[in-house]
Amino acid sequence: MDLFEKILKDKGPLGAYSHIDDNYYMFPMLEGEIGPRMKFKGKDVLNWSLNNYLGLANHPEVREADAQAAKDWGLSYPMGARMMSGNSVHHEKLEKELSHFVKKEDTILLNYGYQGVLSIVDALLDRKDVVVYDSECHACIIDGLRMHIGKRFVYPHNDIDNLKSQLDRAKKIVKDTGGGILVITEGVFGMSGNMGDLSSIVSLKNDYNFRLLVDDAHGFGTMGETGAGSGEEQGVQDGIDLFFSTFAKSMASIGAFVSGDADIIDNLRYKLRSQIFAKSLPMPLVIGNLKRLELIRSNPGFKNKLWEIVNSIQEGLKENGFNIGTTQSPVTPIILKGDVYECTNLIRDLRSEYSIFCSGVIYPVVPKGVIMLRIIPTASHTLDDVKQTIDTFKEIKKKLDKGIYQEMGEKGAVLVDKNETLYFDAPTVDAIDTTGAGDSFIGTFAYELSESNSPEVCIKKAVERASQSVTKKGTQSSYN
Repeated sequence: MDLFEKILKDKGPLGAYSHIDDNYYMFPMLEGEIGPRMKFKGKDVLNWSLNNYLGLANHPEVREADAQAAKDWGLSYPMGARMMSGNSVHHEKLEKELSHFVKKEDTILLNYGYQGVLSIVDALLDRKDVVVYDSECHACIIDGLRMHIGKRFVYPHNDIDNLKSQLDRAKKIVKDTGGGILVITEGVFGMSGNMGDLSSIVSLKNDYNFRLLVDDAHGFGTMGETGAGSGEEQGVQDGIDLFFSTFAKSMASIGAFVSGDADIIDNLRYKLRSQIFAKSLPMPLVIGNLKRLELIRSNPGFKNKLWEIVNSIQEGLKENGFNIGTTQSPVTPIILKGDVYECTNLIRDLRSEYSIFCSGVIYPVVPKGVIMLRIIPTASHTLDDVKQTIDTFKEIKKKLDKGIYQEMGEKGAVLVDKNETLYFDAPTVDAIDTTGAGDSFIGTFAYELSESNSPEVCIKKAVERASQSVTKKGTQSSYN
């Protein structure tokens, strides 16, 4: 079979939804200044989808530092990889400042978090070693482990008893191979918002003789007394052997870093292929990240404001009966029941009717029958934003429970009012192309309402028209 023919037959779990409105659910385009208020499809929306936790993206000092650095250095400097010609005193300064902040001896800058993790895993492990990791680890960790040619064992999320069982297996293997054991988890898990049980994991190190790598992309800047991360929050930063984070969240920038003991970090400098064979982080980003780190360290008000918003929206949601799971961090999931079509209709309603933009998560990221709305509070949001959002979610929850977001398709349509729920069957037709059927339904329904017809008459006509539209190929032609 031709390679392209093969892959087109299997678009993958996300590609399966590629036929749904381009740039609406997938690859949406937010416009305007980064912040809580942006534009989507030309409309002002309250935005809860950006990991700009501390609100630094458009902080005046950050913007000024970024602009001045771009003016002073351009986007090309330095040219080449760090090992060859791309090093500078500013790169090394940023590494030293990061080391001091996260309380580690040394640090390596990475161009991107995703490829950085791949390279770290590749550099640490060989066929003799065993890796044990949390089942909800980020895709970059999973992809890194696919490169590992030795044994790997997964334990259910935060299940410490099962972790012990996997470590027992690992001990037996490395006793024969002469290898070592690496445990990988996250500080804050980006979907659920809960923390890795770092304190329990660290307590096992003496019994099982493993090293611990923690991905704390969401914890850096948001967790702990100083914002140094989840290890600081749980009082076990010293027990983390390799602390990894990105600049893409709290720092609102590009790049990443890994910190640890000086001898290990120095060893990795000569092994991280993603850095040896890639251009150095551009100078404007280095200078800009130095400014961001300076603001985080000198001004606890950013984190304090973030947590004021976090506590307000999480407590408000819980008080109104919403399930926000087990979050222990700013990441705020709202867990509802519904299928993929209810999710798409709910998201469209949120954005078009209520002017609220947040991400919707469906299977396979969450179990079938679950809709997860993911709220990311930031220090730039206000308590008024929180109130507006909670009031809106109360309304959409009522609609969801009444079945208003159900996509009936060939089953017809449902009309819900205060007194009753009415179902309208669709005629049996030979469907050729369902594209635009929903628009046909809505347009017909709106037109009939404008003609002062009853809702029952309107919905019957809309069902009939939508049924006719699917019997022809395309959209415009089907309306003739």
